[in-house]
Amino acid sequence: MSVTVKNNSITPVLEEPPLITGNQTFASITEKISSITETKPGKGWALGFSIAAFLALILFGSIGFLFWEGVGIWGLNNPVSWGWAIVNFVFWVGIGHAGTLISAILFIFRQRWRTSINRFAEAMTIFAVICALIFPGIHVGRVWVAYFMFPIPNQMEMWPNFRSPLLWDVFAVGTYFSVSLMFWYTGLIPDLATLRDRAKSMLRKRVFGILSLGWRGGNKQWKHYELAYLLLAGLSTPLVLSVHSVVSTDFATSVIPGWHTTIFPPYFVAGAIFSGFAMVLTLAIIARKIFGLEHIITINHFEKMNKIMLLTGMMVGYAYGMEFFIAWYSGNDYETFTFLNRAFGPYAWAYWTMITCNVFIPQLFWFKKIRRSIPAMFVITIFINIGMWFERFVIVVSSLSRDFLPSSWDYYAPTIFDISLLVGSFGLFFTLFLLFIRYLPMIAMSEVKGVMPQADPHYYEKHD
Repeated sequence: MSVTVKNNSITPVLEEPPLITGNQTFASITEKISSITETKPGKGWALGFSIAAFLALILFGSIGFLFWEGVGIWGLNNPVSWGWAIVNFVFWVGIGHAGTLISAILFIFRQRWRTSINRFAEAMTIFAVICALIFPGIHVGRVWVAYFMFPIPNQMEMWPNFRSPLLWDVFAVGTYFSVSLMFWYTGLIPDLATLRDRAKSMLRKRVFGILSLGWRGGNKQWKHYELAYLLLAGLSTPLVLSVHSVVSTDFATSVIPGWHTTIFPPYFVAGAIFSGFAMVLTLAIIARKIFGLEHIITINHFEKMNKIMLLTGMMVGYAYGMEFFIAWYSGNDYETFTFLNRAFGPYAWAYWTMITCNVFIPQLFWFKKIRRSIPAMFVITIFINIGMWFERFVIVVSSLSRDFLPSSWDYYAPTIFDISLLVGSFGLFFTLFLLFIRYLPMIAMSEVKGVMPQADPHYYEKHD
């Protein structure tokens, strides 16, 4: 703590704790992060990759059998025409939101603490969106005509039905993926050049030489790089709001009770950021411990993320409450029944799992001791991700299983193929993530150096 003197009075000024601890230097940051990609991975990485790759193979095998047999292998029935496929799609799109938020929005607002976590948060966005993009393609039924969803001229002179919510998903998520990929790659360029210059083998030198696009770190290159990065951040920022808003309108434009509501876009966006931050924190805790990054990803970074999760979790809880209030206030018997059915009907177990994981458990973050406890926050983030998956399940299944006609009601239960697609999508996600941390720098070296005290032009004058 420092003090300032104004009008003959002493005013204490609380200093922000250092972002990077342990007396790090530019050289030590480069050595620590680069060495992760330059050394042979341990047995733990190999075991994790083997398990993840095996689960990914289950995913592709299940998709192959789905193409052969059709969507009848899922647990879909007459009222529940959407099942785990759309639940998984919305879940993975939500997971992908935190990366762009951390990188783009916090960059625009000049939040310097983002630099230690933005790289693998961006990578997580790319991999989560890849997992999400699988499901719109496989749940259309006739996958051999999936190209109808894209606005390309064809021999039949057919164009997509732009009134179809499925098409909105393709446009929204495709745009989000393209911009996020460019944003992620642009940020990688200076660090790829560092790996190129440190490469011992000719293969690594050539590969990283191509990927770094001739980067030499000159003043003109930095000027163009920072402008491009800022422009991509500006493009990415509205996408954080628009993508999940479009996904939510898949439901909101229908007349199904429980879906036909205007609260869905902000509700879905808050939930996406909530679940995305939870997944980032889960992965960051594990990577930090395994690779010894405690001085770069500090407990202060985690505490700030926990505060954001507390905020967005309260927004999600508010949305849950407002859904019940509007259902009652509207005087619509169908809406009222739908929400009472969620809480006390056959899927009450899923609803109260969602409430417990998303509303009650995150309230522990009000306590500073919990916000700064690694084991506590790790367990809480696991519960949040479980709760956010159940949120999408409750929205989809409980609204469809009991529609306007009691004679058509039925109970939805997943089959082994529904489960294999969900588990396999996690396998694909972790396979891609483990390959990323093996071959590319998981922390943005150039950005971390920019927030260190040594980045001050007058640092060495002050420390002579």
